[in-house]
Amino acid sequence: MQETLHLSSYSTSSFSLPKPSISPPKALKSTTISFPPHPKPPTPISPQLSSATSLPPPPPPPPPTTSPNFQLQEKLLFLDSLGIDSFHCLTSHSLIISSSLSDLKSIIDFLYSINLTILDIRRVLHMCPDILTTPLSSILRPAVTFLLREAHVTGDNLPFVLRRRPRLLTKSVEQNLRPTLYFLQSTIGIEDVSKCATLLSCSVETKFIPRLDYFLRIGFSRRDAKVMFRRFPSLFCYSIEDNLEPKFDYFVVEMGRELKELTVFPQYFSFSLEKRIKPRHRMCVEKGVCLSLPVMLKSHESRFRDRLDVCCSSSMPYQTLS
Repeated sequence: MQETLHLSSYSTSSFSLPKPSISPPKALKSTTISFPPHPKPPTPISPQLSSATSLPPPPPPPPPTTSPNFQLQEKLLFLDSLGIDSFHCLTSHSLIISSSLSDLKSIIDFLYSINLTILDIRRVLHMCPDILTTPLSSILRPAVTFLLREAHVTGDNLPFVLRRRPRLLTKSVEQNLRPTLYFLQSTIGIEDVSKCATLLSCSVETKFIPRLDYFLRIGFSRRDAKVMFRRFPSLFCYSIEDNLEPKFDYFVVEMGRELKELTVFPQYFSFSLEKRIKPRHRMCVEKGVCLSLPVMLKSHESRFRDRLDVCCSSSMPYQTLS
């Protein structure tokens, strides 16, 4: 049959399927998730940068509380807080550097306990900064006990004695205070040493004996010399070269007086030679009057002149003994 299709004839034809109008999708690329990089550490500031961009240096660390400078500062501040001149104490007595703050506080408390006021403490420590480093149990307490029990200083009078002679608190009872007490009582014959308790801080060998020997050399008997010191114990405090010698020379050479007048009135040595003794003696000489030493020296200026006028109005000059 002619209409029969012979498909075999198409086997060699160039017939091909039509290409689709939509191209197939391209192959998907493999996807990866990326994270942002780690931040870099800040670049240190170069020392070559200008000062405007450089950071300020960190503050210095506080000084350790155990450093010597810090401890000294604490002690000075403590003294200053009480109104005590810490600079004077430190420069006068450098051993304060080695003492502890607790020791200083204990000594201040002790001074309060014996009825010293803060004004007394300031005066006492200014006169004798050594007290701040004096051992409390072995020196300070025994000294106060000695003054109260053996020297018979009353509790009310103790602050007055210490204000005048604070060095009493720094003296050893066995080596200083008790030997001086025995000398004043037994050798000189002073019965109530409490009235001259300030002398207890003096040395018998370097203070008392040289002055007693001086009066023996210038003509007084031992008995009369003791009488003078018993009547006026402050003689032990006067300088031989600056006080006793020039006043005694004027008394003998210029005034022409007798030694027994000094035995009766040893207080003569307590008056100023230039301001009291010489001017009044010259006035007596000008008026032709001879007054006793107490009348001439103890009286106030107006009373002294009145006494001269009374003597001059008499028929003849005379010596008054009272």
